[in-house]
Formats: sequence, C-alpha cells, structure tokens
Amino acid sequence: MAGRSVRAEYVQAAKVPMESSPFTAGQSLETTSHRLVLPADANHYGTLYAGSLLRYALEAAYAAACRGAGRGANLVLRRVLSLECRRSVPVGTLVDIRAAVLHVRQCYLAVGVVGMPLEGHSLPWMDGLMAFVQVDGSGTPVELPRSLEPIPDCPLWRPLVERHEKLAKIRGSTGDWIEAGFTGEYDGEDG
Repeated sequence: MAGRSVRAEYVQAAKVPMESSPFTAGQSLETTSHRLVLPADANHYGTLYAGSLLRYALEAAYAAACRGAGRGANLVLRRVLSLECRRSVPVGTLVDIRAAVLHVRQCYLAVGVVGMPLEGHSLPWMDGLMAFVQVDGSGTPVELPRSLEPIPDCPLWRPLVERHEKLAKIRGSTGDWIEAGFTGEYDGEDG
C-alpha cells in the first residue's frame, strides 16, 4: 500500500481482534488512555515535563498489566526497561497512549507503551517498556492470578517486542550488586 501513511498503519495495527468480551479470562488486552497536557504537567518551555511523561507512561502500562492479570492482580513496578521521547508535546495537546502486555513469565509482565503520533507527524511521540511483578502481601513474587498471552504480533508492537528481546539478554542489576560483593551493609567507606 504505497500511498498509506505510517500513522494509518499504526492505527490499523491497534485494532486487535478480541474473542467475545475484552475482559475474557486469559485474553491479552490493549488499553488506550487519553491525557490532556496541562500547565501543571509542563516544564519551563511549556511542553510536557519528563517526570509527567514517566507518570503518563507508567499509568497506562499499569492499567494494561492489571487488566491482563485480572482481579487478583497485586502488581508492583519491577523496572522501567526503556522510555524514549521523540517529540516535545505542548500544553493543551490531547495525547493518545496505547499499552499492551508484550511478554509474560510466571510472575512477570513486560508492558509496551506507545504515544500515538501527534497530528502532522508519522512516528509515535514516545514509547517504552515497563516490567511488573505479581507479589503477595509480604512483597514476595508469586504466580500471576491467571494465565494470559501477550498481544498478537502486529506492526504497532513489533519494535517494542524486538527491543524487549534485546534487553532480556542483559543481566539485571541485582546480579551486578551480588557479584560486586554487596551484602546490604554499608559502612560509608569506599573499598
């Protein structure tokens, strides 16, 4: 489709068919949130402040993770794997943020977030990957309350799935601390 815009492809890709109800157990979900960028969310240039951007992305990712995990979800943020902002977003802009579960393990969910292209632009204004872990009342990781599948392959999510696969090959920072001999006790001395 030579004459088709990238934005049209992103919008088309976001229309993922769901069987019966989108709340069917085990069904992957794509969530959409809309946020109006307010002056309280802005930096000194009158555009979206990085801290507000992180909050928008985290809220969208958490909504997708909780909807996917189900009613028994008790998820905590494990890490922000990636977050990129490609375009300044001025105060007064209404942004559309999509989020979907991209990777699932026993107690772990990786969620992708995409800030859909702003008017007059063809690429997402931001995207990211956030990982959540299901925990019990004491904060110990436990199995997810229900099984779910990651969102089916489509052009909207493919770049984030590929980025997650690359990042998954990098050992987490916990292993680095243990390897460095950190015992949890710090005496204030270096060396």
